[in-house]
Amino acid sequence: MSEKGTVYFFTGLAGAGKTTIGGLFYRRLREQERNVFLADGDQTRSIFGRSGYSTEARRDAARRGFRLWRELAEQGIDVVVCSIAMYDEIRSWNRENIENYKEIYIKVTRDTLYRRDQKGLYTTGRKEVVGVDLPYDEPKNADVIVENDGQETPEEIVARLQRLFGLE
Repeated sequence: MSEKGTVYFFTGLAGAGKTTIGGLFYRRLREQERNVFLADGDQTRSIFGRSGYSTEARRDAARRGFRLWRELAEQGIDVVVCSIAMYDEIRSWNRENIENYKEIYIKVTRDTLYRRDQKGLYTTGRKEVVGVDLPYDEPKNADVIVENDGQETPEEIVARLQRLFGLE
């Protein structure tokens, strides 16, 4: 059996920079000719079918997604996941069940979220927004916490992550 892959999980609230930083991290892994799969929250919902944005629907989608990402890693594929997965129970399951699991928490201030707000989640009064009217369990055991309020460029952040994970 080939060497197992790693699941790199980029988590944080909408607008924190998960997809930007995780996507760049993915491209850098691909440059190393690694077997890599990229998944974000929207893609996961597309794969499994949109079951809604309620708390239970979000838990269900996260469970299904991480079971699949674990199986890919078991087959030697590195998986870069960019998703909120907002519950401690999901991240705990990942740590207990995915052998090579790296959690990267992209953390920003509320001011930064409101300023970026590309999808209009924070300023339009939308309902079922994680961190506004839906609960968000802030990651407590992330392998890396990235403060992404503009102090570093995404390229600098990814270079730092590559060094931390020995991927240079």
